[in-house]
Amino acid sequence: MASNIASRKEPINEFAAKLYEIARKWQEKWMKVGIFEAEPDENKPKFFITAAFPYPNSPLHLGHSRTYTITDVYARYMRMRGYNVLFPMGFHYTGTPILAMAESIAKGDHELIDLMINVYDVPPEDIEKLKDPLSLARYFHNDAKNAMIESGYSIDWRREFTTIDEEFKRFIIWQFTKLKEKGLVKKGTHPVGWCPNHNMPVGMHDTKGDVEPEIGEFTLILFELERDLYLPAATLRPETVFGVTNIWVNPNAEYVIVNIDGRRYIVSKRAAFKLRFQRDSIVEERTIKGEELLGKRARNPATGKLVPVLPAEFVDPETASGVVMSVPAHAPYDYVALEELKREKPDLLRKLGIDPEELAPIPLIRVKGYGEIPAKDIVERMGIKSQKEKDLLDEATKKLYSDEYHNGIVREDIIEHVYKDMPEPYRSFAVAPVKAWIVGKSVSEAREATTKWLSALGYEDRMYEILNRPVYCRCGTEIVVKVLRDQWFIDYGNPEWKKLVYELLDNMRIVPDEIREEFLKTVDWLHERAAARTRGLGTELPWAKGWIIESLSDSTIYMAFYTVVHKIRKYGLKPEQLTVEFWDYVLLGKGKAKDVAEKTGIKEEIIKELRRDFDYWYPLDSRHSGRDLVPNHLTFFLFNHAAIFPREKWPRQIVVNGFVLLEGKKMSKSLRNIIPLRRALRVYGVDTVRATLLAAAEILQDANFSEELAKSVMDRLRRFENYAKLAVEAESGETIADRWLLSVLQQRVDAVTKALDRLRTRAATITVLYEMSGDVAKYLELRNGKPGPALREYVENWAKMLAPIAPHIAEEVWHEVLGKDSFISVETWPTIDPKKRDAQVELLVSYVDRLVDDVKSILRVYKGEAKSLVVAVAKPDSWQIARIVASYVSRGGQLRDAIRAVINSGVPGKEAAQIVRKLYEFLRSVDEAMLALIESVQEFDEKEAVAKLKDYISRKTGIQKVEVYYVDEAGDKIPQQKLRQVIPLRPAILIA
Repeated sequence: MASNIASRKEPINEFAAKLYEIARKWQEKWMKVGIFEAEPDENKPKFFITAAFPYPNSPLHLGHSRTYTITDVYARYMRMRGYNVLFPMGFHYTGTPILAMAESIAKGDHELIDLMINVYDVPPEDIEKLKDPLSLARYFHNDAKNAMIESGYSIDWRREFTTIDEEFKRFIIWQFTKLKEKGLVKKGTHPVGWCPNHNMPVGMHDTKGDVEPEIGEFTLILFELERDLYLPAATLRPETVFGVTNIWVNPNAEYVIVNIDGRRYIVSKRAAFKLRFQRDSIVEERTIKGEELLGKRARNPATGKLVPVLPAEFVDPETASGVVMSVPAHAPYDYVALEELKREKPDLLRKLGIDPEELAPIPLIRVKGYGEIPAKDIVERMGIKSQKEKDLLDEATKKLYSDEYHNGIVREDIIEHVYKDMPEPYRSFAVAPVKAWIVGKSVSEAREATTKWLSALGYEDRMYEILNRPVYCRCGTEIVVKVLRDQWFIDYGNPEWKKLVYELLDNMRIVPDEIREEFLKTVDWLHERAAARTRGLGTELPWAKGWIIESLSDSTIYMAFYTVVHKIRKYGLKPEQLTVEFWDYVLLGKGKAKDVAEKTGIKEEIIKELRRDFDYWYPLDSRHSGRDLVPNHLTFFLFNHAAIFPREKWPRQIVVNGFVLLEGKKMSKSLRNIIPLRRALRVYGVDTVRATLLAAAEILQDANFSEELAKSVMDRLRRFENYAKLAVEAESGETIADRWLLSVLQQRVDAVTKALDRLRTRAATITVLYEMSGDVAKYLELRNGKPGPALREYVENWAKMLAPIAPHIAEEVWHEVLGKDSFISVETWPTIDPKKRDAQVELLVSYVDRLVDDVKSILRVYKGEAKSLVVAVAKPDSWQIARIVASYVSRGGQLRDAIRAVINSGVPGKEAAQIVRKLYEFLRSVDEAMLALIESVQEFDEKEAVAKLKDYISRKTGIQKVEVYYVDEAGDKIPQQKLRQVIPLRPAILIA
């Protein structure tokens, strides 16, 4: 299915083609009049909204569209709510993505060129244009802009810019000058992700798949193999060193003896390569095979025990040092590997001179829920038998490590394992620190203490690694960690800066709120980040020539630039006039306009106007982006605003959305199931694409774009148009149906307004497309297909509520069907009219619909021709019982309390108990809306309800004759046995 949907290139049907043409028509009219061009207006509350600007290194696809569509829906909604809305857009040229793409095309990368032509719809004759980075950027910039225009996004295009525009570069120079003045950009030595090919730091936007390299620090514990030769076992759990039974190496891997800063280590070949980027002096002496190390013994520096070197294919020579210490009591991998070795290769152990008993697990940590040997417990619990069950072992490892870290306590008897005969001068330092710092401590405390203890003894080293490896540069080279010295970093680890960001987070809205925890965790672990690269497009560090500010550093406060960029162009200001003093005044209000005017040559009134514009629009009211940007861009956005702007200019809201699936599968180049946005708009129609993305999922869930859903949405848009045409043919004469429709309209206005206020875009879309369509279908059934006076009012309000979601067909209906002159896109949002809310008539229709459903259920098993329907209902004086019981059911009250309340109201005890029991059970199956209606309606006559809608009941059931009686009037019309079962809302029914 996914391949079919991804291969479509022509409109799926005539209505889809019509929707596309309607969209183009109204987009041109909007652009011509400039209805989305926003200027300060002191008579209106402002609303400034932005979404993450795109990289123009390939076309926009459905995944991008979700973020921009949600943003546009919210912008349109707030505009209709009376806000002066600014929604601008720019394009992010900075960094290496554009460069890497152009280089690959220039080299003739056949796979990439095929992808461009056959998946991204680039005409073959345009491929030549994509070989130059700037030409490629402008090509896809233009394509992305057209995709946004064709999507109907209500963007103020006068404010469009790119991050290599000279005016923007001056703005970034100001930003970094401010950060440097505050000591937040500084020179230092820090580990960074590094491309060995390009010799430059890399971040998320420099890697294939936009993966942020996660840097972790391994402790290297030095096990002495022979004098001055060590096996550096890489671990994230140094506190378990007291329980090491053996060392693991990969027998098939290549190892090397290296001299690192005067010390000789045996590490994997790949580790030696990586360490070159982290150490000053590395000399390779010779290469050895992993199998050559088997059976040798190395001294554990913590225990003095000589432990054997054993083979393990699970040891990845590509990770850290390629040497692993084995702690079978606390590491599931180690426990399973040793058990397997003892069971399947006893001859190898004998050959190596190893007694299986010396490999027995040594317990170090007590943890609730586990026995003496925690690794053994969890392995047996999960039924793991082999090292090949990698997924299960990963799960067991993660679970056990987490439990031990959060709940584990170091056992007292680890003292027995400490190396008491340690050589001088360390012997006096052997036992006492372990007793004081490690025994009885939590795992987190013991981890830090053990590392310090080993370091003091001289048996500890460090190595950085990419924890989520392999991560690849866009050039295809695997990223390593390099320790950069005397380079410029943004100090995101600064504790005072973090405090400001926590304060900012505390005072802003995060949508949805469950994502707040991800922000807090990111702020917590965020540390120094390289601020610049030696390659790529962007702004040069003003004090370090040749270094380009990296792409996630020049995209943090650019929203402020939107507020004035169009005026900078309007007044012809030159880049060199946009000095630090200029931006200080415009964005911070520092200094005097007169002084800035004298220094820059810009007219004083222009400078003041730009300041007023910024002051009007800032702070940013809503920032929208995908979930993948929470650990980087969105958090950097918070840091930089907190650092540079005063509190009253801090952003007010961040909105985060999930991803888009195509027919249930992740969109990817390898599956070739990426649908360019512009193609999707042509195939399904613009409003179909917008509404399908919105209807597929609530904001943080992944939205599954399927053809089935798209067709369903298209059908609802078609129905909306058809119902609108019926509305203009409406007859006069109000009926119950008209009162009902206008009453339900108030509910829909309330529901959609609340949903969009909370950015529950799926709930709003489902209500507008499906529930409101159902309302009109019900209304027409009540009126026997003949529209009445209420339909036009309903459709006019319906069109307004549809306008943020499907703006083009809403605009078309507003003008061409309803005959309006104004743009619906800037009409006033509907409000509830309490006078038109009629709970009585809503209950009447709901009651009759339930009756119809009950009759239809009987007809499904009824034999013979149904000619008449007799209904016996409860008398109106019993209605208060229904209201009392409904109030208890809706609040989760007890049956006995409901009985007591009814008795207190005057109903005899025995009779009350019987009625309430039946009502209580029945009303528990009723939805909340119906319960609310029952409670709110003071008086209700069921006989009158049936009588008023007799014709409707006949049409729905096919039974021509309908009679209705109160229960005491029914006489012999209905058997007494049935009459005795009648209670309020549950009539007796007889079909004959």
